[in-house]
Amino acid sequence: MRHALTPGQKAPDFTLTDQSGSPVSLSDFAGTKVIVYFYPKASTPGCTTQACDFRDNLASFTSDGYRVVGISPDSQAALQKFTDAQSLTFPLLSDPDHAVAEAWGAWGEKKNYGRVYEGLIRSTVVVDESGAVEVAQYNVRAKGHVAKLRRDLGLSD
Repeated sequence: MRHALTPGQKAPDFTLTDQSGSPVSLSDFAGTKVIVYFYPKASTPGCTTQACDFRDNLASFTSDGYRVVGISPDSQAALQKFTDAQSLTFPLLSDPDHAVAEAWGAWGEKKNYGRVYEGLIRSTVVVDESGAVEVAQYNVRAKGHVAKLRRDLGLSD
């Protein structure tokens, strides 16, 4: 059973390994707004589109006071390869047992070509400076999501 996060709720803390093997915790971002996005698999077309959108908008998110972190079930090595291939400049975190995705409501039942299975649900959660959920979006589209998120947050283009 999937438990989606809701605005105002305290975001569950985590510590995961980034693409370079360093530990990253949600608490590292205390006092800062952070966009945590969950994506199914590095180096796939949709996930590449989404990651490059975040990369291309990173400076504007930063100037608006936001940090960006991506989380997937991929291995640290796969994340490093993805980072290098796409020149990504924000942390990608490895959640191989999908425990963080589950805690954040980003793991659950999916349907694809009539097949039902458990998997990562493309999701974005914005956490405010105090660690509370500001925005929680589930089943987002890879293409156009970053522009929609900026609009939803009231950020200028």
